[in-house]
Amino acid sequence: MEVFMNGLAQFVAVMNKILWDYLLLFLLVFTGVFFTLRLRFVQVRHFKTGLKTLFGGFSLNGGSHERGLSSFQALTTAIAAQVGTGNIAGAATAIASGGPGAIFWMWVSAFFGMATIYGEATMAQKTRVVKDGEVVGGPIYYIKAVYKGAFGKFVAGFFSVAIILALGFMGNMVQSNSIGDSFANAFGVKTWCVGIVVALIAALIFIGGVRRIAWVTEKIVPIMALLYTVGCLFILVMNLPGVVTAFRQIFVMAFAPQSVVGGAAGITVQKAMRFGVARGLFSNEAGMGSTPHAHALANVAHPTDQGVLAMMGVFIDTFIILTMTALVILSTGSLESGLTGSALAQTAFNSTFGSFGNVFIAICMFFFAFTTIIGWYFFGEVNVKALFGKGAVKIYSVLAIIFIMIGSTLKVDLVWNMSDMFNGLMVLPNLLGLLPSIGVVIALSKESGKL
Repeated sequence: MEVFMNGLAQFVAVMNKILWDYLLLFLLVFTGVFFTLRLRFVQVRHFKTGLKTLFGGFSLNGGSHERGLSSFQALTTAIAAQVGTGNIAGAATAIASGGPGAIFWMWVSAFFGMATIYGEATMAQKTRVVKDGEVVGGPIYYIKAVYKGAFGKFVAGFFSVAIILALGFMGNMVQSNSIGDSFANAFGVKTWCVGIVVALIAALIFIGGVRRIAWVTEKIVPIMALLYTVGCLFILVMNLPGVVTAFRQIFVMAFAPQSVVGGAAGITVQKAMRFGVARGLFSNEAGMGSTPHAHALANVAHPTDQGVLAMMGVFIDTFIILTMTALVILSTGSLESGLTGSALAQTAFNSTFGSFGNVFIAICMFFFAFTTIIGWYFFGEVNVKALFGKGAVKIYSVLAIIFIMIGSTLKVDLVWNMSDMFNGLMVLPNLLGLLPSIGVVIALSKESGKL
């Protein structure tokens, strides 16, 4: 058994290197640049519109809709999945591996990713259907719209299996693990106790279906974003001189890392680009095919209206949450600790908050990870229904809850790596459906006056 597990770990490591270090890095960046150029920088031209729609639609009670969700509910459900533990650990990993310059390339990837997610949300709206009295949509539907017959069914089915495994099961396992670890460190609570509580709360939400999920996310997402932002701003104000240095490091080390840290650090421009782009795209999920499931449900006047609002999700995830984490780490000088991941982020917060740093991170981890759990569960549920029918949802729910409970108690390095691998495998069929749809996205954009 040990030989098998070691072999599996090596296989997964090789696959992740091929996918995230090379193939997907170029595919996702190419898609973002391609959509940006063909849509004439839609993320710039309609950024102001996106902000107006975001704040104009802000509500902690989206109201009742016979079918689907409010546009704001759809966005918060998408952001719930986008903003997860990766926004704390992901930024720290990018900086530790690629230097401060990785943050610049993270911004670049997010900028182009905003055009990609505009296309995803627009196509999800255009191809959504009504099944069993419910509005559903996502990559499986625009994939089938592009590819007819057996090939289309195969590609859509491949995507569905990948997202169910990556997000619904393994992804949610590692999210609950993050909650368990952070609460154990901050409060000394047994991880299995935390796992049971998280699983029970999740079960109550899952039972209520998409409406209850949306009802929860529209309330938690604004609160968690505000809480984290205020905490980060407090640290940045306390370390203002370090903030100026942090910005200098980000821009200088994006192009000439050795001029700041010296050749011994082994950080190159290529490394800064690779880790910045990869972690940025992994965090904001632009091009991965996950968030279109939420955007498909929005009740909007035109498909492109939700496309514009979807761009705000990437902006909030990367340009606000991830950037805040990065600035806190750099301004406090915590990078010199030699740590990486969540440990590096925790050190940064502890440097200003003292022992309260662990408590603050634990609270933020709970919000970030829990909202991701319910968002990812929903994305998996849509695909379970598409593959196996509505009757299979109960089995899926029970399995998801079991994975959440187990995940809180385990060391899940292999599971996290497998989640990364299936996340990567999701991208391929999603882009197969998205790239040929550019003509439809352009036509819809012209129809609505956005191009």
